[in-house]
Amino acid sequence: MNEGLWSDAVNKIAFQGVPGAYSHMSCQAVKPDMEAVACASFEDMLNEVEEGRAGLAMVPVENSIAGRVADIHHLLPSSGLYITGEHFQRVNHHIMAPRGAKLDTLTHVHSHAQGLAPCRKRIRGLALPPVMPADTAGAAKDVAESDDPRIGAIASRLAAEIYDLDILFESAEDDIHNTTRFLLMASQPSVPERGNRMSTTLVFQLRRVHAALSKLSRIHS
Repeated sequence: MNEGLWSDAVNKIAFQGVPGAYSHMSCQAVKPDMEAVACASFEDMLNEVEEGRAGLAMVPVENSIAGRVADIHHLLPSSGLYITGEHFQRVNHHIMAPRGAKLDTLTHVHSHAQGLAPCRKRIRGLALPPVMPADTAGAAKDVAESDDPRIGAIASRLAAEIYDLDILFESAEDDIHNTTRFLLMASQPSVPERGNRMSTTLVFQLRRVHAALSKLSRIHS
């Protein structure tokens, strides 16, 4: 990679999803001076950094309500990347629809499973059958393109702004403490400054023996 391309890559941060995703919001919050690059899959996102087209990846690993983010944990050990930072993103879901739509005219609401699950009580109370596309911001994009006032989406405020949708119901999540933990990952390790609070991530493999995980916890306790 020549010096010019390398310099451009250093200033890019990759995320999985489409513009308006919570991963996109996290990129803006942590690295506002870097160009956020949307990727179709977690594997594509990690490859952007592995192959030198981006300097960082914003990787969601767990949500305080929905638990572990599916499909990412098995990719991390073989990615060859290093954890260089951590970010906790408040997840504030809104029900949105095309301009001029009304809440009482909606017949369906679209969102990713991790967008629908935290709003389960609200969706049930509004009697809106859920539909699950690939991600939250993608749902907002699809709803905007359909321009159907009967179909809403659950996504971020940033998604509503990007796709020019009306927010019909703010803060639709059942738990106001809904938060997703992200890891910042790079191709080179970065040693944190002494004295800063930090988390430690361990990757290990267990032998196939009875109570292996319990025995490991006793060794390290």
